[in-house]
Parts: sequence; C-alpha cells; structure tokens
Amino acid sequence: MTYIPTVISIIETLLVLVPSLLTVAFVTIAERKTMASMQRRLGPNIVGYYGLLQAFADALKLLLKEYVSPTQANIVLFFLGPIITLIFSLLGYAVIPYGPGLFVADFNLGILYMLAVSSLATYGILLAGWSANSKYAFLGSLRSTAQLISYELILSSAILLVVLLTGSLNFTLNIETQKTVFFILPLLPVFIIFFIGSIAETNRAPFDLAEAESELVSGFMTEHAAVIFVFFFLAEYGSIVLICILTSILFLGGYLLNISIIIDILQYILNIISNSIYQIDKIEIYNTITNPFISGIFFSLWLAIKACIMIFVFIWARASFPRIRFDQLMSFCWTILLPIVIAFIVLVPCIIYSMDILPSNTIL
Repeated sequence: MTYIPTVISIIETLLVLVPSLLTVAFVTIAERKTMASMQRRLGPNIVGYYGLLQAFADALKLLLKEYVSPTQANIVLFFLGPIITLIFSLLGYAVIPYGPGLFVADFNLGILYMLAVSSLATYGILLAGWSANSKYAFLGSLRSTAQLISYELILSSAILLVVLLTGSLNFTLNIETQKTVFFILPLLPVFIIFFIGSIAETNRAPFDLAEAESELVSGFMTEHAAVIFVFFFLAEYGSIVLICILTSILFLGGYLLNISIIIDILQYILNIISNSIYQIDKIEIYNTITNPFISGIFFSLWLAIKACIMIFVFIWARASFPRIRFDQLMSFCWTILLPIVIAFIVLVPCIIYSMDILPSNTIL
C-alpha cells in the first residue's frame, strides 16, 4: 500500500492544475469580451452561449494545426523552451493557500519558492528565442529577459516590505496577519509599485515590448506555432492568474472572510425565499457554514473574487494605455521605481522599530 500517498499527491495536483488551466481559458474570453465592450465591439459571441466556448475552439484549431519548425533551429531547445516556461508558471500554484488548510504544500519558505520558480521561467523564453535562429525571436527573447530580470527586483523588494510586517515567508501566516487590517492600506504606494511590476513581469500591455508587433513581428514566439504556441499562451495567462492571486494574498487579505456578515446575508435571503413562513435561525446557518467543506468553498470563492477584480484591472490597463518604448520601460524601472522601493525599504523598518511593532514571528 506504499503507492497510496503517490496517488493522493497526483489527485491533489490534478485538483489544482485542471481548474487553473480552465481558468486560463475563461480569462482569455473575459479579456476579449471586456476589451470589446470598452472599444464598442461585440467580441466573441458565436461559439457557445455568449461566446463562452470560443477559447476551446481556438485551442482545438491550434492543436489540429500543422506544425512547421525552422530548418536551422536547434529543435531540442526549440521545443524545450515553451515546456520550461509552462511548467514553471504552473509550479507556483502549489503553495497558494485557497482557504484555511486548503493547499497542496504549506512551505515555511513559500514566498521564496514562488520567487524562485517565477524567475526560472525566464530561461524558457531565452532558450526559445535563441534556438529559433531568427533575429526577431532572438531580439524579443533578449528584451523579455532584460525586462523580467529588472522588474523581478521591483517585485521581490515590494514583497520584502510585506515580509517585514509579518516576519514570515509563509503565505498562510501572511494572510492571517491581515485580520486586523489589509496591507493595501498601510502599504498603498508599495501596492501600486507591485502592480506596475506585475504587469511588466507578465509581459502585458503597455509593457509587452517583447511582443511588439510593429517592431519584432511577435517577439520571442515568432517562429512557434500550433501546439508549442499553446504552451506559451497558457504560460502567459497562467502567470497572470497566479500574480493576481499573489497580489490578493499579499495586499488584500487573501481568503479572509467575515463569517458573521455572510450569515446575516444568507439569513435575509433565505427568509425572503421561505416567504417568512419559517424563520431560519442564525445557529442553523452557522452550523452549516462552519462545516469544513462548505466553509472551504466560501473562502475559496472570496479569494477568487479578489483575483478576478485584479485580472479585470490588468485588462483595463491594457485597454487604456499605449505601448511605451523599450528604453523608457527600462529607465522607468531603474531610475524611478527602484529608488522609490529602496526608500520604502529604509523607511518602513524605521517606522516599525520606532513604533515598537516588530513582528513576533520568526522568519524561517
């Protein structure tokens, strides 16, 4: 019976990865419909009700498409690059706490693990661009690598400020620390910097200089098509969903939910439905909600709502701002954002120490 833990691990992994990939599919539809609404268009509305199956039709088209690879490309690295990018973009979901006790792995160094796997995805982009033996793909990969490495510093510095308030690199402990106040209030400027860095880190407009169609055709994925292109596509949108969940955890309290408010709302709704014939008691609702399975659903939905709001802001930014030049992007990082973050790294510990509010947790 030694294989039982292995089977359980596989089931846990599938329970996380399959919904993540389905979420990616619906995020693409949401983006196209939202941008269409902002630009007075209809967007996808033919395949399925309200266009909900458009992403699956696109995926089927790409899977059935004939694959053509460059004759002078390094085929092994050409295929390995997108696979590396997709794997490391999905590995981050392993340490996300979706509710109290709902996670695949609860590492004490969860934040460090997240930074590590997100950084390693850069190698896939670099390999894919270099192995294609195309100057456009190579220039796109160099741009993307320089951008990701630069803004990784901004993201890790902003996360360091959150860790200074909690005293732990554990995600669950970071969420539970925000029961008093969400970190978006005391660290609002840091949240804005983190959000800007998140857009750049995921290669999204207006910072998608690695995929500038007017200059580099399609950036580092110019020569990729069919199934291999799907890997890049899934990796990009998977990273967007992950970074939005991470933002919700670090600054918006993650899955934290006031149960008493939910009980009051449910009691009001249920009493209206029952037409006041039978007044439902709060104790009955409380006993139902505090069931581990039911409460897990509520906590996970609350985290999902926060992540969806952040995804909408990502789409909103893409529809609102024009693409900037690459030199402007890099100078903005090194001459504006980095000095501001360093100033906060000096200021926040001084405030914490002067007010004698050092975290009691040990940084493990």
